[in-house]
Amino acid sequence: MNCPFCKTPNSKVVDSRLLEDGFTIRRRRVCTNPECAKRFSTLETTTLYVQKRSGILEQFDKYKLISGIRKAFQGRPVDEDALLKLAGQIEDDIRARGVSQIDSYDIGFTLLKPLFELDEVAYLRFASVYQNFETVEDFEQEIAKIRESSATATTPSAPSSTE
Repeated sequence: MNCPFCKTPNSKVVDSRLLEDGFTIRRRRVCTNPECAKRFSTLETTTLYVQKRSGILEQFDKYKLISGIRKAFQGRPVDEDALLKLAGQIEDDIRARGVSQIDSYDIGFTLLKPLFELDEVAYLRFASVYQNFETVEDFEQEIAKIRESSATATTPSAPSSTE
């Protein structure tokens, strides 16, 4: 790491701490140049990229995910804390896979079950866009899966994707 003051190409780490998010490390460093010897901090984070349908790669943004989830919950009784918790759960699940890049389709698939468990109407709204429903029959089929799942299980699980 170059010293930001004298541009010496080496520095020494004197302290490292994991930040609250669990994905960022704060390092206190000291310049190895005896004429400078100034201290500075660096933040090291892992970067997760999302491959969009168009082929474009963009950095994962939890708040963009929350924005998409919020659209599914429009007019539904859900508080902001539940949305933040859901987005955090999805981000943790994706990062636990140990990959540096993920398809946007996989993010949506990962979101289906927790979304279903939180609110069936929001799930149906999200699934209709995510699975590209084109007819009323598509909605009817998904509603039938929801009813079947609710009838056969004491704790509902998301209906399986047909695609």
